[in-house]
Amino acid sequence: MTSVVRKMRNALRVARMRPIRIWVPDRRQAGFAAECRRQSLLIAQADEADFDLSSFMDDALADLDNKE
Repeated sequence: MTSVVRKMRNALRVARMRPIRIWVPDRRQAGFAAECRRQSLLIAQADEADFDLSSFMDDALADLDNKE
């Protein structure tokens, strides 16, 4: 480990942060883009069917606009 990395990690620890390791899907794999699209379409369909969510989002946006 280089001294720059060590200093950065020490600074983060002083800031009460800790390192974690996460695993994410490999976007280089065949079919990754198609799976992303499939899941995105499912989410979009669910959002369109959820009128309460649309209303909530509109109200939240209006609330943010009023705070400016």
